[in-house]
Amino acid sequence: MSFDTLIFGNFNVILRTILIGIMAYLSLVLILRVSGKRTLTKMNAFDLVVTVALGSTLASIMTSKSITLAQGVTAFLVLVVMQYIITKLSVKSRTVSKLVKSQPVLLYYDGEYLTDNMKKARVLEVEVRQAARSSGKSDLSQVMAVVMETDGSISIISKQSKEQDLDRLFSEVKK
Repeated sequence: MSFDTLIFGNFNVILRTILIGIMAYLSLVLILRVSGKRTLTKMNAFDLVVTVALGSTLASIMTSKSITLAQGVTAFLVLVVMQYIITKLSVKSRTVSKLVKSQPVLLYYDGEYLTDNMKKARVLEVEVRQAARSSGKSDLSQVMAVVMETDGSISIISKQSKEQDLDRLFSEVKK
């Protein structure tokens, strides 16, 4: 193998990548439009896995000569249909929902770090303070609560939030 073939094998490989890439991309866009917005949400780890798998599949279709466009589109369909089935089941079944989705975790409430919850979520105090600063709170005295959401993001609830909103939130997020 020469150095030249590492840089540029032949034009047919480049042409295949362009043509298959365009067709696979258009197929993926069409499948995602038909399947609805829920397919690419980042609501939980399961959704992230599907999104990464779709990207990985697209890359494989484009770069592997052994994978045909039909195989790639079939792989897209399998991923999207499975994601649809699992999300449908998780709406109907609490058991499936618990298997697939995590629950929000209260990390800080009314001046106190909830250290047991923080340990389970693997979050440090410095990360809670950083999230508060990122949301425009100079320190935690302006914060009523900090919640790690189901997608792993951290939400800040300020002390100015309406009392009824806080009651509803904390009934959903257990200490």
